[in-house]
Amino acid sequence: MSPKKIVERSLKKDLDIIAICDHNSAENAGAAIRSVKSDRLCVIPGMEICSREEVHILALFGELEQALVMQQHVYGHLPGQNEAKVFGYQIIADENDEVLGESSRLLIGATELGLQEIVTKARSLGGVTIASHVDRPAFGIIGKLGFIPDDLRIDGVEISYRIPLKTARDSIPGIKHFPCVTSSDAHSPDDIGRAWTSFLMAAPTVEEIRLALKGEKGRKVEI
Repeated sequence: MSPKKIVERSLKKDLDIIAICDHNSAENAGAAIRSVKSDRLCVIPGMEICSREEVHILALFGELEQALVMQQHVYGHLPGQNEAKVFGYQIIADENDEVLGESSRLLIGATELGLQEIVTKARSLGGVTIASHVDRPAFGIIGKLGFIPDDLRIDGVEISYRIPLKTARDSIPGIKHFPCVTSSDAHSPDDIGRAWTSFLMAAPTVEEIRLALKGEKGRKVEI
């Protein structure tokens, strides 16, 4: 899952927009953005952040700098050190897939940040926040909390590739009134493009995604 290989596979799958959302980190998002040599693909910098409740939240940003500010906030509340032989090597690469270094942080772990803190901070940076794979008991907000708090200002919910969006909206309690998206949640190159969401938008930007999730100004999520 090197930056260059992710971009190459995404182009082969005819994807228009992808988001690089590593666990508790945005270290490789910039390399993926810089590796794009075609206007056929837009790469959005993001993170999949694990709250102290062990709920995963996707945060998508319009600019890499915003994602890196969020990363520093997360790093300041992320305890533990990685054991590479147990959890794997956490490589930091450049746009040519050359290894620049390795992260020693325990990226697989939960942060000390609560859900509200994560969503509030991401929104303050202009980010879009989406509750990850809400159909899964592990790390999904429904599985962990049993509900979505009324005051949690997320922009939408993500359904995993395992279940169609229409089925999920009718069968998962508490999500019917939220915009729903799906994605490949790829952890290997072969996973890329196994599921996707179609948006009606004017441009491939985070702000347009925000409008589509809200169903404003003619933008929408097509299900």
